[in-house]
Amino acid sequence: MVYTVTDARRPLSEDIGYRERRYLLTMGVRALCFLLSIIFAVTLPGSWRLLAIVALLGAVVLPYVAVIFANGGREPDSASRFTPYEPNTVDRKEISGPRDEIGS
Repeated sequence: MVYTVTDARRPLSEDIGYRERRYLLTMGVRALCFLLSIIFAVTLPGSWRLLAIVALLGAVVLPYVAVIFANGGREPDSASRFTPYEPNTVDRKEISGPRDEIGS
């Protein structure tokens, strides 16, 4: 089996950039959860304040999730994009040599 250049992994700098963007996005969602928990706690009446607790739980859990995913290592590349190159195996004629019919 022969592998082509397209089977190479993504560059490490690209992978690190991807993980950094994903971490920052998760931290942005965490900050939003924290702000929403404060807004919900102040403005919502009675049992609707449960939404504030849910948002606060999101703000508490998301840093752990973000760090686990950011430090998880390189992402596996999608194998469905590329297939290994397999040469066309057509039946080939043998190289001609001495023939018994001619007597050579």
